[in-house]
Formats: sequence, C-alpha cells, structure tokens
Amino acid sequence: MNNIEKIIKDTTLTFEQKVVALAREAENSVNVLKISDEAQKLREKGVICDLFEGNAPYRPRYILPNYEKFMSEGCKFLNLTPPKDIWEAVNNLLIMYKHVPSVTTMPVYIGSIDELLEPFIVDENEGKKAIKLFLTHIDRTITDSFCHGNIGPRDTRAGRIILEVEKELENANPNLTLKYNNTTPKEFALKAIETSLKTAKPSFANDEMFSKELGENYGIASCYNGLPIGGGAFTLVRMNLAKLSLMAESIEDFFNEKLPKAFQLMAEYIEERIRYIVEESTFFESNFLVKEGFISKDRFTAMFGMVGLAECVNNLLNAEKQEDRFGHNEEADNLGEKIIKTLYDLVNKHHSPYCKATNERVLLHAQVGLAEDKGVTPGCRIPVGEEPELWNHLKQTARFHKYFPSGIGDIFPFEKNSQNNPEFILNIIEGAFKEGMRYFSLYSSDADVIRITGFLVKRSEIEKLDKGESVLHDTVVLGQGQVRNGNIYNRKVR
Repeated sequence: MNNIEKIIKDTTLTFEQKVVALAREAENSVNVLKISDEAQKLREKGVICDLFEGNAPYRPRYILPNYEKFMSEGCKFLNLTPPKDIWEAVNNLLIMYKHVPSVTTMPVYIGSIDELLEPFIVDENEGKKAIKLFLTHIDRTITDSFCHGNIGPRDTRAGRIILEVEKELENANPNLTLKYNNTTPKEFALKAIETSLKTAKPSFANDEMFSKELGENYGIASCYNGLPIGGGAFTLVRMNLAKLSLMAESIEDFFNEKLPKAFQLMAEYIEERIRYIVEESTFFESNFLVKEGFISKDRFTAMFGMVGLAECVNNLLNAEKQEDRFGHNEEADNLGEKIIKTLYDLVNKHHSPYCKATNERVLLHAQVGLAEDKGVTPGCRIPVGEEPELWNHLKQTARFHKYFPSGIGDIFPFEKNSQNNPEFILNIIEGAFKEGMRYFSLYSSDADVIRITGFLVKRSEIEKLDKGESVLHDTVVLGQGQVRNGNIYNRKVR
C-alpha cells in the first residue's frame, strides 16, 4: 500500500487532516531545490531537518499579518469593510484567519486579540458572549495549536474577558502569550497566572527583551516565536546538536570542524529554501496579503533552529553521572554556553540578503522538537527527569536566552495548590526575567490542557488517540509522540 492509500484508509485522521496530508504528499513528490550532496548527507543523518516544510515551499513558514491595518481599513479581496461593533469585529477576524497560510495550512498568528477587540467592548456581557464564541470558533476550526494569539502588556477589558473565558472553556486552541513588562498591572498578571494554571496559557514573554531586539512591532507566533508583524519567517530549519556531537572525534574536532561545516551546509540550505519562496513560488506576486499591504517581503526573516544541546554536551564530555551532566555541572554548562555562543556568532556573520527585517541576518532559534525525537531534548533545556531545584534551574536556563531573539522558553508545572498563591508564581516569573529569561510557561499538575514542548494539547485527547479514536486537533498526534518519546508527563512539579 503506497502512502496516498495509507492516508485515505487511516481511521485516526479526520477528513480535513487527510486533505492536508495528501497535499503534502503531492508537494513532496517533486524535487525543485538545489541541495548539495554534503547537505543531503546531513539531512539523511538527521543533523539537518526542515521540519516538514516540504520539497517545494510555496509559502513562507510563518506569517504574521498586520491585523490592525485590516481592522481599520477592511480588505478588498475579502470584500470586508472595517467593523463597527463587536460582532462585526470577531466575524471579520474569523474570516481573515481562514485565508492566512502557514506551514500547517492554518494561521500561526491571530494578532494581539485584546487590542484588536478592545475598541468594540461597549457592554461587558455582550463582549463576553462574542469573545467566548470567537475563541470557541477558533478552537473548533483552526484545529492546530500552533495557532497563537497575544495579549498585553497593558490591562484591557477585552484582555480580562479573554482570560476569564479561556479559564472557563479549557480549550487547547488558540495558544496565548502575555507580553509582560514593568507597566503591566499586577492584578492583570495574577489573572493570567490563574488562567495559565488551568489551561497552560498564557505564557509570559519578556516584553522588554523582545522589544529591544525586534522593535515594538513584534508578535509571538506558533510555539513561542518572536517575529516581525507585517512579515514573519520564510523558513525554520534546525540542527540536531545531539546527533552532530556523535560525529565528532573530540571537543576540539567539534568546534574546529564539525560545527562550522554543518553550519555552512545548513545556512546554504536555508538560503535555497528562501530563494525558491521569493524568486519562484510567486507567493509574493500573487497573494492578497501582500497586494493589500498586510504583509511585506521586507518584513520577513528566517530562523536557524537547534535542538539537543544537553545531549551534545553530555556526549562530548562522556558524562554519565548526573552531577557531571548538563544542568548540574559548571564545566558542562560552560561548554553548553560556548557551543551556543559559537553558533550565535556564526549565525550573525552569515549574510542572508532576503532577510531585510533583521538586517539581512537570520535569527537563532531554540526549536521545541518533533514527535519522533527520542533522546533529544528541545532547544537548550535540561532533560525531563533531570531538572534541578527551581532557582538553580531558572539561573541555568536564563543564561542561554539572550542568544535566541526569535524564541526560546522553558516549562514549569506547579503543584495544584499553587492556585491559592498566584503571587508566589508572579514573583518567580519576575525573578526569572531579571536573570535574563525570555519566555516562561506554566500549568498546574492536575490540568487537562498541558504544554507539550511549545504547543498545547489535552491529556484527554491523547488518551482518545491512544485508543485509536480520531481527534479534532492534528497537534494531538505530535503531543502523543512527545509523551511517548519525551517523558513529558514526568516533568518535575514545583
């Protein structure tokens, strides 16, 4: 049975999931990219991975439309005028979302939804009803939890309603981030923590840090990706440092030969993917988002991803005892930072002519992993089951965050009684941000909705999939893989 027939006969896939899978089969049936033999060898060994972007990229991976422009001007292509009330506002946005592509075929960014809806909150009760239906519609139709909305940093009526409704609904979609800075009211932040303990969202983004690097006009998309609004990322390709380290004869060989060569080959592959999207796919010549100015080619960048730092360090040091391993040993942590600093310098020296939004440079990104990753920890995280005490963990992880302007984060489950003291968690977040942490995620140990690596999934949905039942959200499959291979359920509870 060939792949197409397997997809057609798969009882765990919904009709929509089959359509997407069949489209991917069609895209991967052609080879249009110019890939060197050396780069292809690293792809086959799993050192370089394009994260299922396909053999013929026909749209940017991540798109962050300027929804503020859409709300104020309407859209000629969709024949929509600017909304006049809350019902027209949510209706217009829901229509627009259906036409925003991405690598998943669904929008990975739905805007700063509190600010978009705030002007239309006249009656609190009506506003709550509209927003509740709005968020329910997103969960049921954008069936992929890489869909991501932002709130904050300021307190708004719409923002408070969103937090209240999400706490009631306990939906996995959309993912949410609170942009948090020293102007965010404490009461608003505490409401966000109460909601996050119940639904694993919103996460907290260090707004000062992101704004300093990307400018104030940025959004958090997909898992935790900081990208320019009105643009996004052409591509995200990752390097598996864990597998690369196994090819090195020594630490010196890793730094002098293996890492620089792998970087060069992966950078060339990234540039080839960008070239095809910009020069051959016709996306930027034909899509209405470009024609009407909701996105611009010059607002795009690209992401140089990495995973498996912990395993890379442990392999290079031959560290078997926990006290000698990454996250527990100064020599190991120093080696880890040296690796990331070396990669960061290589990334910033590489010229990427189409990445106009970031001064013709790609951005380093701590990638969250794949369902099939086994023995490979996301980004720069400490492996699940080896986490140190909280304050040591926060200091250790924070030292890496400054190197990743397009995204890095860590996840902390809290004991269920922490709901009685959200201020304690806020103090922890503020302390982490002072240490230089960029992105902080949390949920309660008894929550159904949990954060897998960067996206959200319900435990109850994974259980259904385990029984062979079909599930609405395709990311449940990814969550199931991470539970099996990444030990997600055994994170240290704080």
